[in-house]
Parts: sequence; structure tokens; C-alpha cells
Amino acid sequence: SIPYLGPIHGGLRDGTSIYIQGSVAEDVTRFVVNLLCGPSDSSDIALHFNPRFDGRDKVVFNSRVNGSWGSEEKTHSMPFSRGNAFEMVITISSQGYQFKVNGKEFFLLPHRISVERVRAIQITGDVSVQTVNVIGGGMLPKRTVVIRGAVPYGATRMGINFVVSRTKDIAFHMNPRMKEGVVVRNSRSGGQWGPEERELSTNPFQEGQYFDVSIRCGNQGFK
Repeated sequence: SIPYLGPIHGGLRDGTSIYIQGSVAEDVTRFVVNLLCGPSDSSDIALHFNPRFDGRDKVVFNSRVNGSWGSEEKTHSMPFSRGNAFEMVITISSQGYQFKVNGKEFFLLPHRISVERVRAIQITGDVSVQTVNVIGGGMLPKRTVVIRGAVPYGATRMGINFVVSRTKDIAFHMNPRMKEGVVVRNSRSGGQWGPEERELSTNPFQEGQYFDVSIRCGNQGFK
């Protein structure tokens, strides 16, 4: 429910992503996403993200230290629309906060406050939120990624990629192809794809069916 205030266990670091799924109100004037350096709304704010629908639609970025706001950064590019659902991913990198909205790159905001200080996320304003997830950065042995979804009717293929953030190499590529009845696995390094692996007795991904995929990182590979 809104207002939302939730802890970020373990804090943030390079590679961590925050996934927010929600809907903008039809009569929206503004909403806010804050990354707080403490447990309350009076804490320092490492990131203030504020879409404003005021006739001159814009998104304002800022930070707050000891009760004093910094200088605003803004863009008049507005990736949200009244009454519509959205998915937003905020990825932390050494360059700053990288925003992606509905699958499209939106904005890169340089850090003003060390991300190690961030302890909570706050969401307020004219928005409803269905999901807030913090996805830990990096892939380590024994870590498992779970993906749940559905294959739409008419789909021909889908892709799941584990991407190396700095080089854009692909450590793991899984590409179910519904029409061919295969699941292709591969990797890409330096812009070059490796040899494909296709051996599977059956393709578990079918049109119109839900799926639940668990990908576990082992010492020698992905399972």
C-alpha cells in the first residue's frame, strides 16, 4: 500500500537492481521513489526520483543531506503515462543509478551519496505498487535465479540472458524456440557467440502455458 516504506536488507552495491511494478493513477499530479539512508522519512535521501505531471511533465532527481536538498536535475522526457501500468528497474553501477522503464533505457544519475549508506526504499504519491524487489548484484556459486511467467499464444521464441554489466558479454543465454521445439543455450564473449547447445529431450516451454524456471549457478556451470 502507499505510502510504502520497506527496508533494503544488506544494503546496495555495484550490480544490485531494484525492480518496481506498479500503475500510475489516472488523476496523477506526482509520485516519489526515495532511497533512504535510514529507517524513517526524515533520514538522508541518497536518491529522490519524482515524476511530475503539471502540464510541463518532467522527472526531477535530487538528494537530501541533514534536511537540506541539493540541486535538482530534471528531464522533460516522461516515460510514465496517466492510468497505465509500468515496470521500472534501477540498477546501481559505479557510474550511478541507471533507470530503465518498460524495457527502455531512461536516465543515468551520478551518485551523490555513497550507496553503502542506503537502508530503505520509500514510495509515495499518486501511484499503486504491486511489486518491489531488490535483486542482489552479481552471480555467485550456489545462487539461484527463479523466473516465473507465461508464454503468450503466437510466441515464436524468448530469451533469458545473464549479462556482464561492464563488457555486455553474455555469460549464459537461454533461448526457447517454440516453433522449432528446441531450447538453445549459448554464451557470447567479445561480440562472438560460442557453439550452441541444443540437446534436450523436449521443449518445456509451450504456447499459452505458465512456466517456472530455476537457474542455479554451480562451480562449473549453470544448472
